[in-house]
Amino acid sequence: MGLTRNPSRFIPLLLLLILTSLQLIPPSKSAPDFSSIVYKGCAKQSFPDPIGVYSQALSSLYGTLLTQSSKSKFYKASTGSGQSSISGLFQCRGDLSNLDCYTCVSRLPILIDKLCGKPIAARMQLYGCYMLYEVAGFAQISGMEMLYESCSGANGGGAGFEQKRDAALSSLENGMSGGFFTTSYEAVYVLGQCEGDVGASDCVECVKNAAQKAQVKCGSSMSAQIYLHKCFIGYSYYPNGIPKKSSPSSSGGGPNTGKTVAIIVGGAAGVGFLVICLLFARGLLKKKDDY
Repeated sequence: MGLTRNPSRFIPLLLLLILTSLQLIPPSKSAPDFSSIVYKGCAKQSFPDPIGVYSQALSSLYGTLLTQSSKSKFYKASTGSGQSSISGLFQCRGDLSNLDCYTCVSRLPILIDKLCGKPIAARMQLYGCYMLYEVAGFAQISGMEMLYESCSGANGGGAGFEQKRDAALSSLENGMSGGFFTTSYEAVYVLGQCEGDVGASDCVECVKNAAQKAQVKCGSSMSAQIYLHKCFIGYSYYPNGIPKKSSPSSSGGGPNTGKTVAIIVGGAAGVGFLVICLLFARGLLKKKDDY
Protein backbone atom coordinates (compact mmCIF):
# COMPACT_ATOMS: atom_id res chain seq x y z
CA MET A 1 0.00 0.00 0.00
CA GLY A 2 2.85 2.38 0.90
CA LEU A 3 4.57 1.69 -2.42
CA THR A 4 1.40 2.49 -4.34
CA ARG A 5 0.49 5.58 -2.39
CA ASN A 6 3.98 7.21 -2.40
CA PRO A 7 5.64 6.78 -5.81
CA SER A 8 7.30 10.19 -5.46
CA ARG A 9 9.78 8.71 -2.99
CA PHE A 10 11.42 6.79 -5.87
CA ILE A 11 11.74 9.71 -8.30
CA PRO A 12 15.12 10.94 -6.94
CA LEU A 13 16.52 7.40 -7.02
CA LEU A 14 15.30 6.83 -10.59
CA LEU A 15 16.75 10.14 -11.73
CA LEU A 16 20.08 9.24 -10.14
CA LEU A 17 20.17 5.91 -11.97
CA ILE A 18 19.29 7.52 -15.31
CA LEU A 19 21.88 10.30 -14.93
CA THR A 20 24.50 7.75 -13.90
CA SER A 21 23.80 5.73 -17.04
CA LEU A 22 24.21 8.88 -19.14
CA GLN A 23 27.65 9.44 -17.63
CA LEU A 24 28.64 5.99 -18.90
CA ILE A 25 28.18 7.09 -22.53
CA PRO A 26 31.67 7.04 -24.05
CA PRO A 27 33.07 10.50 -24.82
CA SER A 28 33.41 11.63 -28.39
CA LYS A 29 36.59 10.90 -30.24
CA SER A 30 38.99 13.82 -30.38
CA ALA A 31 39.81 15.72 -33.52
CA PRO A 32 42.35 14.21 -35.93
CA ASP A 33 45.75 13.96 -34.24
CA PHE A 34 47.61 16.81 -35.89
CA SER A 35 50.57 16.22 -33.56
CA SER A 36 51.48 12.82 -35.03
CA ILE A 37 55.01 12.63 -36.41
CA VAL A 38 55.35 12.38 -40.19
CA TYR A 39 59.15 12.53 -40.45
CA LYS A 40 62.23 14.06 -38.88
CA GLY A 41 65.50 15.33 -40.27
CA CYS A 42 68.48 15.73 -37.94
CA ALA A 43 71.93 16.94 -39.01
CA LYS A 44 74.74 14.59 -37.99
CA GLN A 45 76.90 17.32 -36.49
CA SER A 46 76.05 18.61 -33.01
CA PHE A 47 76.58 22.11 -31.64
CA PRO A 48 80.19 22.97 -30.75
CA ASP A 49 78.86 24.43 -27.54
CA PRO A 50 81.28 24.25 -24.59
CA ILE A 51 79.82 27.34 -22.88
CA GLY A 52 76.20 26.97 -23.94
CA VAL A 53 75.99 29.87 -26.43
CA TYR A 54 74.16 27.86 -29.06
CA SER A 55 71.83 26.24 -26.54
CA GLN A 56 70.84 29.65 -25.21
CA ALA A 57 70.20 30.96 -28.73
CA LEU A 58 68.14 27.90 -29.60
CA SER A 59 66.03 28.20 -26.45
CA SER A 60 65.37 31.85 -27.29
CA LEU A 61 64.38 30.90 -30.84
CA TYR A 62 61.97 28.24 -29.57
CA GLY A 63 60.38 30.75 -27.22
CA THR A 64 59.83 33.29 -30.00
CA LEU A 65 58.35 30.74 -32.40
CA LEU A 66 56.08 29.27 -29.75
CA THR A 67 54.74 32.70 -28.77
CA GLN A 68 53.95 33.55 -32.39
CA SER A 69 52.20 30.23 -33.04
CA SER A 70 49.17 31.36 -31.03
CA LYS A 71 48.48 34.17 -33.52
CA SER A 72 50.03 33.15 -36.82
CA LYS A 73 50.27 30.08 -39.05
CA PHE A 74 53.81 30.93 -40.22
CA TYR A 75 56.70 32.78 -38.66
CA LYS A 76 60.46 33.11 -39.20
CA ALA A 77 62.94 34.36 -36.65
CA SER A 78 66.64 34.36 -35.77
CA THR A 79 68.54 34.64 -32.51
CA GLY A 80 72.15 34.97 -31.45
CA SER A 81 74.84 36.83 -33.36
CA GLY A 82 77.65 36.11 -35.77
CA GLN A 83 78.61 32.47 -36.15
CA SER A 84 76.45 31.49 -33.18
CA SER A 85 73.23 32.87 -34.69
CA ILE A 86 70.40 30.44 -35.39
CA SER A 87 67.49 31.00 -37.78
CA GLY A 88 64.31 29.01 -37.85
CA LEU A 89 60.61 28.93 -38.62
CA PHE A 90 57.37 27.11 -37.99
CA GLN A 91 54.34 26.61 -40.17
CA CYS A 92 50.91 25.17 -39.43
CA ARG A 93 48.44 23.76 -41.92
CA GLY A 94 46.18 26.46 -43.27
CA ASP A 95 43.02 24.84 -41.87
CA LEU A 96 44.18 24.74 -38.24
CA SER A 97 42.77 27.16 -35.69
CA ASN A 98 45.15 29.36 -33.71
CA LEU A 99 44.77 27.13 -30.67
CA ASP A 100 45.40 23.96 -32.68
CA CYS A 101 48.43 25.62 -34.25
CA TYR A 102 49.85 26.56 -30.86
CA THR A 103 49.18 23.08 -29.49
CA CYS A 104 50.89 21.46 -32.46
CA VAL A 105 53.93 23.78 -32.45
CA SER A 106 54.40 23.43 -28.70
CA ARG A 107 55.29 19.75 -29.24
CA LEU A 108 58.02 20.43 -31.77
CA PRO A 109 60.90 21.65 -29.55
CA ILE A 110 60.31 18.71 -27.19
CA LEU A 111 60.35 16.20 -30.05
CA ILE A 112 63.42 17.74 -31.68
CA ASP A 113 65.31 17.61 -28.40
CA LYS A 114 64.18 14.02 -27.74
CA LEU A 115 64.71 12.59 -31.23
CA CYS A 116 67.55 14.74 -32.56
CA GLY A 117 69.36 16.16 -29.54
CA LYS A 118 71.00 19.48 -30.42
CA PRO A 119 72.31 19.18 -33.99
CA ILE A 120 73.38 22.21 -36.00
CA ALA A 121 70.17 21.86 -38.06
CA ALA A 122 66.91 19.99 -37.61
CA ARG A 123 63.45 19.70 -39.10
CA MET A 124 60.46 18.02 -37.46
CA GLN A 125 57.29 17.49 -39.49
CA LEU A 126 54.04 16.65 -37.77
CA TYR A 127 50.73 16.07 -39.52
CA GLY A 128 49.56 19.60 -38.72
CA CYS A 129 52.74 21.66 -38.43
CA TYR A 130 56.50 21.67 -38.77
CA MET A 131 59.51 23.50 -37.42
CA LEU A 132 63.06 23.83 -38.66
CA TYR A 133 66.20 25.62 -37.58
CA GLU A 134 69.80 25.88 -38.72
CA VAL A 135 72.96 27.60 -37.53
CA ALA A 136 74.57 30.38 -39.56
CA GLY A 137 76.44 29.04 -42.57
CA PHE A 138 74.55 25.74 -42.80
CA ALA A 139 74.46 24.47 -46.39
CA GLN A 140 71.21 25.40 -48.15
CA ILE A 141 69.19 22.94 -50.20
CA SER A 142 66.87 23.39 -53.15
CA GLY A 143 63.24 24.18 -52.44
CA MET A 144 62.32 21.31 -54.79
CA GLU A 145 64.35 18.70 -52.94
CA MET A 146 62.35 15.68 -51.82
CA LEU A 147 62.26 15.22 -48.06
CA TYR A 148 59.68 12.49 -47.57
CA GLU A 149 57.16 10.39 -49.47
CA SER A 150 54.41 8.03 -48.42
CA CYS A 151 52.28 5.93 -50.78
CA SER A 152 49.57 3.49 -49.72
CA GLY A 153 46.73 1.37 -51.07
CA ALA A 154 48.29 0.46 -54.41
CA ASN A 155 45.99 -0.71 -57.22
CA GLY A 156 42.86 -0.21 -55.13
CA GLY A 157 41.26 2.58 -57.11
CA GLY A 158 39.96 0.54 -60.00
CA ALA A 159 39.62 1.56 -63.63
CA GLY A 160 40.00 5.26 -64.30
CA PHE A 161 41.47 6.07 -60.88
CA GLU A 162 44.70 7.58 -62.14
CA GLN A 163 42.81 9.89 -64.49
CA LYS A 164 40.66 11.11 -61.58
CA ARG A 165 43.73 11.63 -59.41
CA ASP A 166 45.55 13.54 -62.14
CA ALA A 167 42.52 15.78 -62.69
CA ALA A 168 42.34 16.47 -58.94
CA LEU A 169 46.06 17.30 -58.82
CA SER A 170 45.65 19.61 -61.80
CA SER A 171 42.86 21.45 -59.96
CA LEU A 172 45.14 21.71 -56.93
CA GLU A 173 47.92 23.27 -58.98
CA ASN A 174 45.52 25.84 -60.41
CA GLY A 175 44.33 26.88 -56.96
CA MET A 176 47.68 27.21 -55.17
CA SER A 177 48.29 30.93 -55.67
CA GLY A 178 47.24 31.60 -52.07
CA GLY A 179 49.75 29.17 -50.57
CA PHE A 180 47.20 26.69 -49.17
CA PHE A 181 44.41 24.95 -51.04
CA THR A 182 42.16 21.91 -50.81
CA THR A 183 39.76 20.58 -53.42
CA SER A 184 38.33 17.34 -54.75
CA TYR A 185 37.44 15.69 -58.02
CA GLU A 186 35.52 12.45 -58.54
CA ALA A 187 36.07 11.18 -54.96
CA VAL A 188 39.74 12.22 -54.89
CA TYR A 189 40.51 14.75 -52.15
CA VAL A 190 43.72 16.78 -52.51
CA LEU A 191 45.55 19.26 -50.31
CA GLY A 192 48.61 21.41 -50.86
CA GLN A 193 50.61 24.01 -48.97
CA CYS A 194 53.74 26.05 -49.60
CA GLU A 195 56.10 27.56 -47.06
CA GLY A 196 54.75 30.94 -45.98
CA ASP A 197 57.36 33.14 -47.68
CA VAL A 198 57.26 31.39 -51.07
CA GLY A 199 55.91 33.59 -53.87
CA ALA A 200 52.76 32.63 -55.78
CA SER A 201 54.48 31.50 -58.99
CA ASP A 202 57.19 29.57 -57.13
CA CYS A 203 54.48 27.94 -55.01
CA VAL A 204 52.60 26.71 -58.07
CA GLU A 205 55.84 25.42 -59.55
CA CYS A 206 56.73 23.58 -56.34
CA VAL A 207 53.30 21.94 -56.14
CA LYS A 208 53.49 20.90 -59.79
CA ASN A 209 56.84 19.29 -59.05
CA ALA A 210 55.39 17.48 -56.03
CA ALA A 211 52.41 16.29 -58.08
CA GLN A 212 54.70 14.86 -60.74
CA LYS A 213 56.69 13.02 -58.08
CA ALA A 214 53.44 11.61 -56.66
CA GLN A 215 52.41 10.32 -60.08
CA VAL A 216 55.80 8.70 -60.71
CA LYS A 217 56.66 7.39 -57.26
CA CYS A 218 53.19 6.39 -56.06
CA GLY A 219 51.69 5.15 -59.32
CA SER A 220 48.21 3.75 -58.62
CA SER A 221 48.35 4.23 -54.83
CA MET A 222 45.00 5.37 -53.44
CA SER A 223 46.66 7.90 -51.14
CA ALA A 224 49.98 9.68 -50.99
CA GLN A 225 51.91 12.42 -49.25
CA ILE A 226 54.84 14.17 -50.91
CA TYR A 227 56.98 16.62 -48.93
CA LEU A 228 59.45 18.85 -50.71
CA HIS A 229 61.61 21.42 -48.92
CA LYS A 230 59.27 24.33 -49.72
CA CYS A 231 55.88 22.65 -50.20
CA PHE A 232 53.89 19.48 -49.69
CA ILE A 233 50.85 17.82 -51.22
CA GLY A 234 48.61 14.93 -50.29
CA TYR A 235 45.73 13.09 -51.92
CA SER A 236 43.27 10.40 -50.85
CA TYR A 237 40.73 8.44 -52.87
CA TYR A 238 37.34 7.68 -51.29
CA PRO A 239 35.48 5.21 -53.55
CA ASN A 240 32.34 5.54 -51.44
CA GLY A 241 32.39 9.34 -51.48
CA ILE A 242 34.51 11.90 -49.68
CA PRO A 243 33.47 12.09 -46.01
CA LYS A 244 32.59 15.44 -44.57
CA LYS A 245 35.73 16.82 -43.02
CA SER A 246 35.52 18.13 -39.46
CA SER A 247 37.67 21.22 -39.46
CA PRO A 248 40.08 21.41 -36.52
CA SER A 249 38.70 23.54 -33.74
CA SER A 250 39.63 24.73 -30.31
CA SER A 251 36.92 22.52 -28.87
CA GLY A 252 38.73 19.42 -30.02
CA GLY A 253 35.46 17.95 -31.33
CA GLY A 254 35.90 15.32 -34.00
CA PRO A 255 33.63 13.54 -36.47
CA ASN A 256 31.67 11.74 -33.74
CA THR A 257 30.96 14.80 -31.61
CA GLY A 258 27.55 15.43 -33.19
CA LYS A 259 26.52 11.82 -32.65
CA THR A 260 27.54 11.88 -28.99
CA VAL A 261 25.85 15.21 -28.37
CA ALA A 262 22.68 13.80 -29.93
CA ILE A 263 22.82 10.81 -27.55
CA ILE A 264 23.26 13.07 -24.53
CA VAL A 265 20.51 15.45 -25.61
CA GLY A 266 18.23 12.51 -26.38
CA GLY A 267 19.00 11.01 -22.98
CA ALA A 268 18.25 14.31 -21.26
CA ALA A 269 14.96 14.54 -23.14
CA GLY A 270 14.19 10.98 -22.00
CA VAL A 271 14.83 11.98 -18.40
CA GLY A 272 12.45 14.90 -18.75
CA PHE A 273 9.80 12.69 -20.31
CA LEU A 274 10.08 10.12 -17.49
CA VAL A 275 9.83 12.83 -14.86
CA ILE A 276 6.68 14.19 -16.50
CA CYS A 277 5.16 10.67 -16.64
CA LEU A 278 5.98 10.04 -13.01
CA LEU A 279 4.56 13.35 -11.91
CA PHE A 280 1.44 12.69 -13.97
CA ALA A 281 1.06 9.25 -12.37
CA ARG A 282 1.56 10.79 -8.96
CA GLY A 283 -1.23 13.28 -9.68
CA LEU A 284 -3.60 10.53 -10.74
CA LEU A 285 -2.85 8.52 -7.61
CA LYS A 286 -3.33 11.60 -5.44
CA LYS A 287 -6.74 12.25 -7.04
CA LYS A 288 -7.65 8.60 -6.47
CA ASP A 289 -6.65 8.88 -2.81
CA ASP A 290 -8.70 12.08 -2.47
CA TYR A 291 -11.73 10.15 -3.58
